[in-house]
Order: sequence, then C-alpha cells, then structure tokens
Amino acid sequence: MFWLLALLAYLLGSLSFAILLSRLADGPDPRASGSGNPGATNMLRVAGKRLAILTLLGDLLKGLLPVLAAYLLGFDLQHQAWIGLAAVIGHLYPLYFRFQGGKGVATAAGMLLGLYPPAALLAISAWLLTFVLTRTSSLAALIATPLTLPLLAWQQPAALLPVCALTGLIVWRHRGNLRDLMAGRERHF
Repeated sequence: MFWLLALLAYLLGSLSFAILLSRLADGPDPRASGSGNPGATNMLRVAGKRLAILTLLGDLLKGLLPVLAAYLLGFDLQHQAWIGLAAVIGHLYPLYFRFQGGKGVATAAGMLLGLYPPAALLAISAWLLTFVLTRTSSLAALIATPLTLPLLAWQQPAALLPVCALTGLIVWRHRGNLRDLMAGRERHF
C-alpha cells in the first residue's frame, strides 16, 4: 500500500499547475518566459497575480493531500514524509512534462504543512521575511527550507531524514540560482 500511495503522490506531483493554468488562460508558457521555471513566482512575473495565486494553491495542495491521505490510511509520520517527498519529486521531475519541473518550494510547503504545521509556518514566515527584505525568491527558498530541520529534529525526529532529502533536492534545484546569487546577478522582484 505504501508504494502505491507513493506512486500516486508522484503522479499528482507531476501535474504542473503553472503550465496547465497557462494553457487554460491562453497565457504564455512559463517555461519559455521569465525565469523559465513553471512555478508560482514565475507565474507572477509572466501571467499576473490571479494565475500565480492559483498556481501556488495547486502546488501547495500537491504536497499536502498525499501526506493527509497517508495519515488517514494510518501510516506513521516517517512514511507520511516519504509519501510527501514523492509528490515533491513529481513536481521537480514531472512524468507529464518530460521530467522538467519546478523548484518544489510550494509543494514542499504543503508537505510540511501536512507533516507538522509549525515547521510549515516557520518556513513560510522565513520565506516571506527574506523575500520582503531582499525581493529575491530563490534566496528566500534557500533560507526557509533548511530552517525547518532543527525544529523537526527536536519535535518530529521521524520526519527528519525525508525532510533532509527534501532540503537537499531543493538546494540542488536552486544550484543555478546559487551561482547567480554569488555572482550578484540573481533576479529580483
């Protein structure tokens, strides 16, 4: 049952709300405009607030729903976290879009919200504060995700290993942003 739910989580995660909403609204393909990333931040750049908010909510739910399903099916916290990670991997490497996905920040926030809401609130607060101060979404993501690890280690240690893997994947997906941040050429809002 675990592997079936993980597969379903991956398939759900593979739905790219940025691409689907752009197509429905006859808007620009987010992979060909702005930063080229099919996520909420780039949707704000290329399609406006309404589609960006819908993308954010869709991506957030992709991470939340599999974790809640795993909880309702009686899986322990660690298995819930691995199932949530499968959804994030689907977002990063979507089957439906030639394995070229987004950076996983909103889907990871949904996963954290399902696993341990205080960790999600910490990550969202850190993201918002960093974004307001720097106007740089990638820096906000790179700061927010690792901040949840000490809280999880202390309060929910069973989720620590999957969330460490999650953090590693998010940093990996932001490696180009890291290079641009170091060189002083990262995009700002």
